[in-house]
Amino acid sequence: MSYTPQATESAPELKRVLGPGLLLLFIVGDILGAGVYAVTGTMAGYVGGLLWLPFLLAFVVATLTAFSYLELVTKYPQAAGAALYTHKAFGIHFLTFLVTFAVICSGITSASTSANTLAQNLYGGMEINGWIDGAVSSGTITLTAMAFMVLLALINLRGVGESVKFNVILTLVEMTALTIVIGVGFWVIAQGKADMGELVNFNDYEGMGFVFAVTAATSIAFFAMVGFEDSVNMVEETKDPQRIFPRTMLMGLGIAVVLYMLVAVSVVSVLSPSELESIRESEGRALLEVVHKGSPDFPIDKIFPFLAVFAVANTALINMLMASRLVYGMANQRVLPKQLGAVLRGRRSPWAAILFSTLLALLLIWYVTSDPESNVVANLSSTTALLLLCVFTVVNVACIVLKKKRADHGDTFFTTPGWMPYVAALLCLFLVGPWVDRDGVVYTIAGGLMLIGVLLWGLTWLLNKLLNKDDSPPHFADIEHMDTDPTDDPR
Repeated sequence: MSYTPQATESAPELKRVLGPGLLLLFIVGDILGAGVYAVTGTMAGYVGGLLWLPFLLAFVVATLTAFSYLELVTKYPQAAGAALYTHKAFGIHFLTFLVTFAVICSGITSASTSANTLAQNLYGGMEINGWIDGAVSSGTITLTAMAFMVLLALINLRGVGESVKFNVILTLVEMTALTIVIGVGFWVIAQGKADMGELVNFNDYEGMGFVFAVTAATSIAFFAMVGFEDSVNMVEETKDPQRIFPRTMLMGLGIAVVLYMLVAVSVVSVLSPSELESIRESEGRALLEVVHKGSPDFPIDKIFPFLAVFAVANTALINMLMASRLVYGMANQRVLPKQLGAVLRGRRSPWAAILFSTLLALLLIWYVTSDPESNVVANLSSTTALLLLCVFTVVNVACIVLKKKRADHGDTFFTTPGWMPYVAALLCLFLVGPWVDRDGVVYTIAGGLMLIGVLLWGLTWLLNKLLNKDDSPPHFADIEHMDTDPTDDPR
């Protein structure tokens, strides 16, 4: 029996339009995108021919956490995600705020990663097609990434919403780009030019030893596996979620890891060991380098970078839409200053939240690129992974706590094995630590972003106290139905 929330006049239920096919494409499309383009080169610089292994291990960690999400989303089928589960488990408003703000920041850092990856692939495509002479400077890449973030803000201000059917097209484009990489690699294998023995050859380029090098690469690969957790926000628009959600989410993760491992096989097949060591310097252009080398007699490398640009742009837009809407929702709840909930009269888009999230993204890009020695894409993607690993740790612990509590409904729901959230929480927490060779600037960025959130929380408390004579700290009045869409009209 499926669970269907009871509609009321004051809170009409969302239309259930997602069947298993559309939900699967939504999940796959959300996982694919900027991740594999951004991190593949950096990972190869750690483990060489074993590039496929970190993808597999990241899949295991993500899948264990996905089981916790599946139990919680079918037990509490509302669209507030990690914030709802944290609030249900602990009831601590400040902890709920930290989790929600960490999700917001992960969206902003992910979009910033996408912007830099997009700029690198854009100019890489122009160079390969002979439209520009030689590689452009890092300053030009940075300015282009910033300009793209501003463009996203302008698109967002026009009130662009997410369309699941349009997501189908974007997902197919993303899969096409990865299929090109895979096709190039298997073409090289078919020509007998690949050394398949490299796939089981660990190259310790960093001198870290097998365990630490694979651990470091796995923490990086995790950025390519995130996105599945966003689908829980679609639960109220999914038909028969108790039956459909578990198998569809797990299938989506499976499809993603198969594509990633095939990409890894292709990269190792095309590049020599010395090229695998140096490919990290290409940052977000790593897969473009693979296609360019592997298909010298075909024009496919002239098309690929622009497909990658399209896929990465989609990831960035979705992340900035999510971040700005969450900021808007928290401002509506008076958990952030209410000024951040301001909406344009005509377009009804949350202009203040869009401006706030865009400024944070621009600040991030400027800060990371201010050090000429830093790997911009690696540091931004690693910050995203760090923030989400912290969120996933809390969600897994919440799953443990909520196993002892009754659901909001009397229907059956998905139940994960009792040991699994414990293992998932420990693995996520392990990948948060400094032993994964994460650059210190990553912790500085993540800490700085969360500090901004805490300061805004404190400012909200002070303003509430001065203007409303309210001594209580900011709290979520109704986290189950936090309004995150300024275009909703209950009339």
